[in-house]
Amino acid sequence: MWKMILERIKYWMQLFLLPIYWLSFLIPRSKKIWLFGSTFGRRFADNPKYFYLYLNAHPELGIRPVWITRDKEIHHFLGKHGFEAYDVRSLSGIWYCLRSKVYIFDNYSKDISHWLSAGAVKINLWHGSGNKKTNYDNIFDKVRHPKNLWERWKTFPRRLSDEKPHHYTLATSEAMGLITQSAFHTTKEHVIIDGYPRNDAMLNPEFPNLLNEKEQKNLDDIRAWKKEGYIIDLYMTTFRDSEVDFFKVMNLEKFNEYLQFNGIIFVVKLHPKSKLQKEFSKIEYSNIKVIDANIDPYTFVGEVDILTSDYSSIYTDFLLLDRPVVAFHFDYDKYSTETRDSYISFEEYMPEKKAISMEELMSLTLEVLKQDPQKQARKTSKARMFQYDDDKSTQRLVQKVKRIVGLKE
Repeated sequence: MWKMILERIKYWMQLFLLPIYWLSFLIPRSKKIWLFGSTFGRRFADNPKYFYLYLNAHPELGIRPVWITRDKEIHHFLGKHGFEAYDVRSLSGIWYCLRSKVYIFDNYSKDISHWLSAGAVKINLWHGSGNKKTNYDNIFDKVRHPKNLWERWKTFPRRLSDEKPHHYTLATSEAMGLITQSAFHTTKEHVIIDGYPRNDAMLNPEFPNLLNEKEQKNLDDIRAWKKEGYIIDLYMTTFRDSEVDFFKVMNLEKFNEYLQFNGIIFVVKLHPKSKLQKEFSKIEYSNIKVIDANIDPYTFVGEVDILTSDYSSIYTDFLLLDRPVVAFHFDYDKYSTETRDSYISFEEYMPEKKAISMEELMSLTLEVLKQDPQKQARKTSKARMFQYDDDKSTQRLVQKVKRIVGLKE
């Protein structure tokens, strides 16, 4: 109760930071200091992580990459490995937030610090190139589509610090660029067409990377299972209310027997906000492995043999690997009517064999492992979603951001 009250007070108190935002316009900013942050400052992951690690591995590019976080463990972890990182609430963190000309993030500028960002160029790498309508295109989004004056008022502070039309946003293809313009209310000139840095890491095992203890153990486990001859089947979920129906259609004891018989390890990676984390934390089966929801999936997804997909944008990235997929849409009717609209039909976006029951999931998994019938249809979907299918996106993005801020290449 008291915690909720304190959170609401804190939420409204941020309005008093508006004068600081305007004053931050006055601070001269360096085009060679680039700040990075992810998921409201709480994670070291996704596209900003791999862009940051790439710049650290290439000092000849003349850029000083700095990670900004609100998490003490991330601050300590990066510092321990010799990377420059600061807590946003520290004097050093505040200083670099005021001095950097470039903010690179995957949600909103508050992944770093919205209130200290006036005058900086904001580059939103975003965190998924899927088929779900997002931001202004998502009619279920109460922040961007308030239904009445009360909803408009209570979401006002949030809208202040969310995306703005003048931010630059990364899109993976021309088709996705048109969607980005609509979803972010931005112009064509502020859409960057290129690939995701995280996919460079997925495609290239030599791409600069840094794993924490949990991520390293998870990767070691997967490689050990593969060495023993197991097939790695990744089930990576998206966040929605209807995901709770999973346990209505699954008999995990029977499913585990099927996995044992066929030499499959079913790796479950839930969304960090998933409502199923408590239930999955109790699961103890030999061939069903539940990993920490906060683990960066791009530390291991390149090792996966087959994807069991719901509606997560991991499917889009998995297209680049061209490996078998089964779409597990046990809650499709609820999802499509109560959660999100889609940009195109799921049949066009995800031309895979679809299962709505456990029995169908088991039979289709064996079918696509034996002979992947959707390879050609998958190529068509990949061509729509990606302009580039190589591992050079980060290299190109460095030059594109340099041009945006007026740095010589």
